[in-house]
Order: sequence, then structure tokens, then C-alpha cells
Amino acid sequence: MLHQPHHDGSPLHVSDPDPDLGQRVTVWVRAPEGSGVSEVHLRALADAEPFWSAATREDGPDGQAWWRAELTVHEPRQRYRFLLATPHGPRWLTGAGLCEADPLDHTDFQLSAHDPPPGWAQDAVWYQILPDRFARGAAQVPWPDWAEPASWDDPVARDGSEAMRQLYGGDLWGIRDRLDHLLALGVDAVYLNPFFPAPSNHRYNAADFDRVDPVLGGEEALAALTDALHAHGIAVLGDLTANHTGDTHRWFAAAQRDPHAPEAGFYAFDEWPHRYRAWRGVPLLPKLDHRDATLRARLLEGPDSVAGRWLAPPYDLDGWRVDAANMAGRDGAVDRNRLVAETLRETLATVRPQALLLAEHCHDATADLDGGGWHGTMDYASLTRPLWSWLQAPDRQVGYLEEPLGVPHRDGPAVVATLRGFRGAMPWRAQRHNLTLLDSHDTGRFRTAAGSRGRHLVGVTAQMTLPGMPSVFAGDELGLEGWDSHAARAPIPWDRRAWDEPTLAAYQALIALRRAHPALRAGGLRWADVGADHLTFLRELPSQRLLVHLARAPHPAVRLDARALGAMALEGLAATSEEGVAVPGDLVARDGVVVLPGHGPGSGVWRLA
Repeated sequence: MLHQPHHDGSPLHVSDPDPDLGQRVTVWVRAPEGSGVSEVHLRALADAEPFWSAATREDGPDGQAWWRAELTVHEPRQRYRFLLATPHGPRWLTGAGLCEADPLDHTDFQLSAHDPPPGWAQDAVWYQILPDRFARGAAQVPWPDWAEPASWDDPVARDGSEAMRQLYGGDLWGIRDRLDHLLALGVDAVYLNPFFPAPSNHRYNAADFDRVDPVLGGEEALAALTDALHAHGIAVLGDLTANHTGDTHRWFAAAQRDPHAPEAGFYAFDEWPHRYRAWRGVPLLPKLDHRDATLRARLLEGPDSVAGRWLAPPYDLDGWRVDAANMAGRDGAVDRNRLVAETLRETLATVRPQALLLAEHCHDATADLDGGGWHGTMDYASLTRPLWSWLQAPDRQVGYLEEPLGVPHRDGPAVVATLRGFRGAMPWRAQRHNLTLLDSHDTGRFRTAAGSRGRHLVGVTAQMTLPGMPSVFAGDELGLEGWDSHAARAPIPWDRRAWDEPTLAAYQALIALRRAHPALRAGGLRWADVGADHLTFLRELPSQRLLVHLARAPHPAVRLDARALGAMALEGLAATSEEGVAVPGDLVARDGVVVLPGHGPGSGVWRLA
């Protein structure tokens, strides 16, 4: 694959990956010696009409041919592709890769001229915390009437209603008390599951948006937590349900009391007061109707809205993750989803210009990621699910987002095709700002799916080295297991310290590796070699190039052409195996070939000299 022509949206191939509208940028196609490319033509869309320009051949510092073209950013979402003359006939180069058949425009490379995401986000490693299950603080508060109190080491309830009511008593004070753990792990940002009052432990059925649940410590605890995290350079993301409220929410109560109340327009009633639209038909979660301007003003719009208030002092959230964002504002023939995203984006820009806006989206989010709304999404489709399909143990089938047949088992080429297919249909900027996760509170634990420490750490290496913002679900770094989303929400065993110490050490090392090497945070992605049991790729910036090798099982040694690789020596940085993490040996080309070992499961990262 090193001999294939290549382009991506990184600084190595685009002079300005974050251009302004109307700006002229330079784009390059790398055409290795073995590709046989003799001409390159740029095709860019302007007002839905294709325009052509010829690229000029240049000799690159790696001794390979680079083709240069000029592109004017005519639209906020600028699409472009390349037509190549090769010995085998014309070929298209798009975000989905090299192809002979005419591709659809949605696979074109894309530049976004919208205001860019906050500068800190791309560099962050995230840590997701479900407050009830993380840690108890010293403060004691009365248990709410709806709760079924549990001791910290009690088994997790598995039945729906009981599972929602089971309360362990973790709170925001407890998170602050465990700040040393976050600092030792090396994370840069915390994503909190909801903190609003609600009659459930997960709190996605909010009863109020104007308070912090007293069970979690109230407003005082949130302000103290964000202050403590910010003091150590750790950002904090809240969790907002813009699609629905709980049926005990005071807005919904007002709507059901009086059909003429302002809040009655906040919800989509089929027959007032008891027949209404709800999230996936669940009556506990009545759906918000974003056609209502008063609702948008109260929930989304401006500094006095719910979204705006919590971004300001004394709480100072650094942005929102929006629950069920793919559904928010969408209801049959009604589609106000774009309006929801743009309104939230404007509020962030007004109240906290360096705030981040992330969408929950569990499948194909590419149509919603043009750069003008959500900054990125939770990347289940183009990272979580493909990695599960490749790394889950052959005899395992772990709960994943309620899929009836579970995640299928697939080989390396199918995994790469999935990654290329999804990521090729979104701007490079969105790829950099997607939350890349191995699991979450909505899935079983990745460790259980992988079936071993070795495969688990291959997944962690992939997560820390592929484009995106890695997110660790609290407990993954300890090797915790769980067959489904209920079991995955078991409390962190602080006192029992039932931890996998080699796994924790590997997380710390791989997070530090990502922080130390800019190419892992901002570099382009170029595939080098792919087999059933291994994936090998490069992360590249003009100033730095790294090679990453992932293996789910033993495989034949991988032989890479050193000239096409552009390096005769590689410095070992990190390697994982069943035993944990180590530093691999350096690699030196012999007879023009660099040989990667066929051990597995395991991974390796090298810096190219």
C-alpha cells in the first residue's frame, strides 16, 4: 500500500487544513515511484459544478513525486478529488481511497471553512465518568425516594427498572477526591454523564435543567469540581439532552397541566395531555419539539439558556456532549436538527468561544459533520464497531448498542474498508475532533469483548494512534470487565483495588506517547500494509513521521519497502503484548526492506529517522 498515491487533509498535504472562505490553499498528492502516475488533475466543486485544474509535478524531500495544485475554498464545505493518469488507465483518488469506478461526491475530500473547533480539543485524551459509579465523597445526603440504595460492592442490577433505580451514591465530590488518579493517568479532559436531577442513576430523564442533583452534591460540588480540574489543565464537558426530558420534568408537568402554557409547545402532543411523542416510544422520555421558538430560547439560545448558563462562571463547563444528537429536532417529516446544532454552536461562541460541541451519534454521522454544527461525534461507526469486529475474541459476543446479532467478526481488510468508507465522507477536521472510544456506558466493556489483556492493549494502541480524540470510559484503564452496558457500569473498586496493574501502566504509557508526539494528534493517516490479522499505518507531519503496527494474532512478518517508506531506520517507542507495555527494539532496513515482527496479539510504534 506504500506504493499507492495518497492525499489527506493533514498539513503534509494541505497548506492550511483550517482555511477561511475564499482562501486559496495548496494541495499535494504523493505519487510514489511504483504508482506510475504521469498526470494529476484536481476536480473541485463550486456551486455544485465541477471545475478542473492541472497539478504540477515536484520532487519531494523523500525522493518521491509530489503533485501540487491550487484550490480556492469556494464553499464552507469544499469538496474536491483528483483524477490520475496511471499505466492501468484513469483512476480517481478520493477520501475513500483509489478507485477505478466513478465515485459518489460524498466520498470527495473535504475542507471546512466554518469557524474551527477549540484549539485544545485535538490534543486532548478524554475520560468518561458516570458520577454514580465513580467514587463517593465524604458528604452525606439523603437518598431520594425513588432510589434503591446499594453498597459500593453490591452486584449491579440487570433488570430495566431496577437497574435504573439502583443508586450507589457516587457524587461530584468523589470525583474531585480522586483527582490524583486522573493526573497519574495523564488525561486532559473529563466528559461527565448528566448531573441534572432525575429519578434514575444515569440521569438522562432530567426533571430539571436549572439545578445540579443534590445527590451529586449540588451546584457547589460542580463548581468545586470544575475549579479543581481546571487548576490542573483538565477540561470538563457536560452532558445535555436536547432531544427529550424526563416525564417528571417541570416543563412537562406544566405542559400537561395547561394546554395554553408556554411549555405545552415544548412537546409534540398527538392528543393532549397523555399521548405524546417520546424517545423511541418510551413514555418516560417525552420528545422536545424544536419548532417552538420559546423552547429554543430557554434550552439552547444565548447566555441565559440552559446551554449557556452552565458554560459561564462559577461552573465554567468547556462544552457539551449532546445526548441523542442525531434525533434532536427530528420527528418524521420535521427536521430541525441542523437548527439545534447551529443554535448551540452560536451559544458556545457567545458565552465560551473555546468550548466544544460533540454529538452522540451511533451510526453514520457524516451528513451532520460539515463543520457548521457539531464539532465532532462519538465515533462508534468508524472506530468502535470496526475495532470490536476485528479484536473481539472468536468465542465472544458482548453487548453492543442493542444490536440483535451482535458485532460480526471481520478481518483486517474489511476493517480498513469500513474506516475509509466512513472517514472518507467527512471533513478531515471532523475526523480530528471525533471522540474515539473503545466502549462507553452504553456498551459492554471492551476488555470482555477482546477476551485478553493482549488484544485489549492492541485496541488501546489503535485508539491512541488513529486520528481523533481518544476517550477512556472510567475503569477501562484498570482492566474492568462487563458483558453488557449494565455490568459495565459497576462501581470502580477503589478499596478492593481489583486492578490489572500492567493494563494501567500501558494506558499511562500510551497516553504519554500520544502527548509526546504531535504526529499522533495532528498527523495524516497513510496505510502501509493490511492483512487479516495485522494493520500497519503511518501518522505523518512535515516535522515527524511514526509507524504503527497492530496485530490481533501471530502472522507472517511484514516486509516494507524502505524507499517507499522513506526511512532506513526506525526508533522503537512503545510496544504492547500479553504482558503489558515495553519499548521495542529499533528496526534497520536490510537489502532495502524493513521487517516488522509477526508476534501477536501485540502492537508497536516506531519513529522514522
